[in-house]
Order: sequence, then C-alpha cells, then structure tokens
Amino acid sequence: MIDVVYMIAAAVVAFGVLVFLHELGHFLVAKKAGVGVLTFSIGFGPKVLVRRYGETEYCISAFPLGGYVRMMGEDPRDEVLDADPDRSFSQRSLAARTAIVAAGPGANFVLAVAVFLLVFVIFGVPYRTAEIGGVQPGSPAASAGLQAGDRVVMVGDRPIRSWDALSRAVRESGGRALELGVAREGREFMVSLRPTAGQAPNILGETEEVWLIGIQSAGTVEVDRPNPLTAAWLAVTRTVEMTLLTVEVLVKMVVGRVDSTNLGGPLMIAQVAGEQAQRGLANYLFLVALLSINLGVLNLLPIPMLDGGHLLFFFIEAMRGRPLEARQRERAQQFGLVLLLFVMVYAFYNDLARLFG
Repeated sequence: MIDVVYMIAAAVVAFGVLVFLHELGHFLVAKKAGVGVLTFSIGFGPKVLVRRYGETEYCISAFPLGGYVRMMGEDPRDEVLDADPDRSFSQRSLAARTAIVAAGPGANFVLAVAVFLLVFVIFGVPYRTAEIGGVQPGSPAASAGLQAGDRVVMVGDRPIRSWDALSRAVRESGGRALELGVAREGREFMVSLRPTAGQAPNILGETEEVWLIGIQSAGTVEVDRPNPLTAAWLAVTRTVEMTLLTVEVLVKMVVGRVDSTNLGGPLMIAQVAGEQAQRGLANYLFLVALLSINLGVLNLLPIPMLDGGHLLFFFIEAMRGRPLEARQRERAQQFGLVLLLFVMVYAFYNDLARLFG
C-alpha cells in the first residue's frame, strides 16, 4: 500500500510540475503580448480550488491529466468587451498567436535542459567505461587476444573512455581494420583486428546490420564532473538527442516498426516515477526531464485540440492569407478530440495489460 501511494505521489508531483510550467509558458507570453487571461487551470473538469487575482481565475480542477489557459477571444466567436477588444487573442498578429501557442511546448524543452543541467552539475555525468566483460569465441576480438577485464583506451590515435564511444568507433569503421590500445593489469599494448558484419538490436529494439568485434561490456560505471559551461552544453545536446529519439519512436510506432503496445498511460508513468524516485533523486530528476520532453513533443503533434493543431491552423492561415472558417475548425477539433480519446483509452488498456498480464 505504501509503495502504491509512493508511486502515485511521485507521478503527481512530476506531472503537476510539467503541466504547470507548460501552461505557465502560454500564460507569460500571452500576458507579454497584451492578451487577457481569464483562467489558469491545472487539471480539467470541475474546479476544486479557485482563487481570483485581478482578471484571472487560478484553479486546480478534478482531473489532473493536463491543464489549460483560457484567454479573451481565444475563439473568434467568444464575446469580447467592446471597451477592450485589443486584449483579444484572436485580434493579435499571427506571429504573436504562434508565439503564445508555441510557448507551452517550449517551456517543456527549457525545463528539460534545466533539469539535465542540475543533474549534471550536482551528480555528474555517468558513463559506462570501455572495460570488456566478455569475449565471443571465434570473434575478431578473440582472435586478437582480447580478454575479459581488458579496457580499451585508444582506437587508432583517438582516446577512448566510454563504451558508447568504443561502440560508435567500431560501427563507423565500415569493416576497415582497427588498431586498439588496450590496458591490462597495469600495462598497455596495441592489437589489430577487423570488424565483421553482424546483427544487433538498436536502442528501439530493432535488429540492424552493424560492424562488430565480438565483445560485451563489463557494465562498470564512472562519473564525470564537468564544469558548469560543459554541463550546460551537455544538457542542451541531451535534450536535442532525446527529442529526436522521441519523434523517431512516434513515427515508427505509427508506421508499425515499433510495437504500439509500448505506448503507456498514467499507470505506467506512476509505476516508472515511483521506481525512479526510490532509486534516488538523480534518477527521478532524469525521468522528469524525459517526461517533459515527451510532453513537449506530444503537444506539438499536428492534432486539433493540441498546441500542434493550433500551429497547423496558423500555418494554413499564413498560406491562405485568412483563418479557417469556424465550422472547419470545429470539425477538425471534434476529430482531434475523438482521436485523443482513442489514444488515451488505448494507452490505459496497455497499462492494464501490463499490470495484469
């Protein structure tokens, strides 16, 4: 029972922070653009806690699976006070409306960079060393005399510290012979070997043709302590890498190259959040950054009802020179709502299948 409460609490805190900052992005840019904000809500449905400051109603709603910012004239059919029409969202320029909508997902990417930076500065950057844990019999590594416990320190004239760098050098070799610098029991020596073509799973679980030398990682981990400037660059590059990976996963899931049963919903998020929180603050913060990236990417999908759907409408408006008609937007939003409900139900079904399967 305690574990369940712990998982729920970890998920609620993580998701609450992500949704709050997402909506705060919309809110701040709308205010900067002079648009009146009527409601700032964390959650949907009936309002549980409400406070009004000035023109804006701040509230926490019953269903915490998202949030929203309601602005004056967000729908052109909304009534806007005749005395203050210039504060209407629909009266802002196309550039201003685009900035307001894009600010939500943008805030999620900024949060991811900030969290990665915090983790790297406080806890350092962990990496797997290039220590060999096993050698496949009959492989190029075995023929070259490599053994478990050896550590690769050079590939050609390039220093090697991490397993990822070693793996990348082998895969990019194109089958050409490699000169490896190897450390063993306090001494270093060079070996020459030629990678062979083989199959290996990539990060998405897909089997692909790669160059291999027949070694396995020992799994030893060390930690780098970068200076703040280097940590900031690593945080940005890690955010970009994870964003591109998330987009790749979604595309391959749509075309069927990645199993759609990997799609998870709130139960999966709660489970993973609880597990990572129990493993330590660094793991939990890393998960928050990944969830923030996922939330940013998902909101940019060109689906009506999402920020990406609004940006799609703005793109069409820029091409046509005028906005879509209200009826067209209504139909698109109805389709988007049905699609989102279907995805949510399917994700929840996957959660239950994992839980009871």
